[in-house]
Amino acid sequence: MRLGQIRWRNEPVAAIFEGRLARPIPDHSLFDLLRRSELERTSLADLAAEQASAHKEEIPPILPISPREVWACGCTYESSAAFRDAEHGTREGFYAYVHRQPRPEIFFKGTARVCVGPGQPIGIRSDSRFTAPEPELAVLLGQKGKVLGYTLANDVSAWDIERENPLYLPQSKIYSACCSFGPVIVTPDELTDPYNIEITCTISRGGETRFSGSVSTARLARRIETLIEYLTRSNPVPSPTLMLTGTGIIVTENDALAPGDVVTISAPQIGELSNPAAVV
Repeated sequence: MRLGQIRWRNEPVAAIFEGRLARPIPDHSLFDLLRRSELERTSLADLAAEQASAHKEEIPPILPISPREVWACGCTYESSAAFRDAEHGTREGFYAYVHRQPRPEIFFKGTARVCVGPGQPIGIRSDSRFTAPEPELAVLLGQKGKVLGYTLANDVSAWDIERENPLYLPQSKIYSACCSFGPVIVTPDELTDPYNIEITCTISRGGETRFSGSVSTARLARRIETLIEYLTRSNPVPSPTLMLTGTGIIVTENDALAPGDVVTISAPQIGELSNPAAVV
């Protein structure tokens, strides 16, 4: 099932998406629906199917859900670890070290406050000269780290701030509009193999493609259940939490985001997430 939200009767409302059509779930945001499913101990998909209107309408998706917390994983693809070591000029290769070791890099990305949905502007830090998108597969987690579904996410990052000093990582990663995700949440019964997703990313400027890249999640060096297990060790994250699994698409400084650029991330199993960029 493909779940998300639409703006319906001037309110954000949960919906089931069937192709380009949406079936509203009246009187519920997706957050409301999830909380109800957990209280009633029923599956989110079953409750959505039960509550959804038979009415179908072509309405664009908005931010699928307001997560209570957002966490992100790094160095989960070899290309990302190698690029970050090269950026820092580190002989010892501490990013490569993390890529090789059992314990993954996991960092706090923020809350719903920093999240935007399809079509909304993603942020370029005003004090950054090299802000770039990081296209990723993301996992929506419920109580006790249960996987509720998958979506696309953009871990927008000010690379030059982290490059100056790794201790500046929170400032590189957490700021207004630094995380977009969507367009929908695909439940595990429909997306049965998260390691066989081809993710593509383009940056367009003035109608022309400035950057294009792709990666398969088959190259993800960590199992998703391992990332969840480390995330939730001594850290019982609230429901719903969004966990980004890392990027394998590297945008270099030559293609740093500029105001007005449009970043489009897509995967056949999930859809397309497109956002313009703006200085925040």
